[in-house]
Amino acid sequence: MATSLQMSPQVEQIHGEIRDNFRFLANGFQRLDKIKDSNRQSKQLEELKDKMVECKRLIKEFDREIKDEEGRNPPEVNKQLNDEKQSMIKELNSYVALRKSYLNTLGSKKVELFDMGAGTSEPTGEQNVQLASEMSNQELINAGMKTMDETDQAIERSKQVVHQTIEVGTQTATTLKGQTEQMGRIVNELDSIQFSIKKASQLVKEIGRQVATDKCIMLLLVLIVCGVIAIIVVKIVNPHNKDIRDIPGLAPPAPSRRLLYLRTEHFD
Repeated sequence: MATSLQMSPQVEQIHGEIRDNFRFLANGFQRLDKIKDSNRQSKQLEELKDKMVECKRLIKEFDREIKDEEGRNPPEVNKQLNDEKQSMIKELNSYVALRKSYLNTLGSKKVELFDMGAGTSEPTGEQNVQLASEMSNQELINAGMKTMDETDQAIERSKQVVHQTIEVGTQTATTLKGQTEQMGRIVNELDSIQFSIKKASQLVKEIGRQVATDKCIMLLLVLIVCGVIAIIVVKIVNPHNKDIRDIPGLAPPAPSRRLLYLRTEHFD
C-alpha cells in the first residue's frame, strides 16, 4: 500500500520508519511465543512497549505532516493518507491488545493503553488503563488519539515553563548587572571619601602646627613687654642705678623737686 500512496519525501520517510517498527513488533511477538521464562517474557514485553511508544510518536508526526501538506494535495490523496493513518493506528492498537493478552497470561489483569510517560508500566490514569477486550477498534483509536492530544498539551506546558524560566533568568542577569555597576560606583565614592578624609587630616595637622607657632610668638611678645615694663619700673624707682641703661625714648627724671628742697633748707 505504501507504494500506491503519493507522499512527500518527509512523509514517506516517517511512513517507512513506522512500517519498520511494525515489522519489529511482529517479529518480537513471534519470538515471545518461544520464550518460556516469565522474567524474560516481561523484559521482551517492555522492549515491545518501547517500540509501541516510538510508533505512536511517529504516527503523531505523520499526522502533523499530512495536515501541513493538506492544502497542496488533491482531495483523493488527502483521503488516502488519512485512511493510511487510521490503518496504522488500528494496527498499533492491535499490538497493544496482543501485549495485553500476554500480560494477562503472566498474571496482570490490566494493561496501559498507551503510556508516553517516563517509561513506567504503571497506569498513568483511568483513561489510559482499560481492558482491551472491552474496547472496540474505534474506541481504541479514539483513546489513542486522546492520549496523543494530552501528550501534546503536556509538551506545550513544558515549553511554557521553559520560556518562563528563560525570562526569569534574563531578568535576574539584568538585575545582577545593575547591582554590580552600583557596587562599583559605591566603591569609587568610598575611595573619594577616604581621599578627602586624608587631605582633611593633613590640613588639621598644618593648622595645629600654625596655632602652636602663633602661641610661641605671642608668649615671646608677652615676655618682651613684661621685661620692658620691669625695666621701666626699676628705672623709676632707682634712677641712679647705673647698671640699668636708659631706655631709648624715655627721659631721665627731672631733679626739680630736689632743688626746691635744697632751697628751702638754705632759707631756714
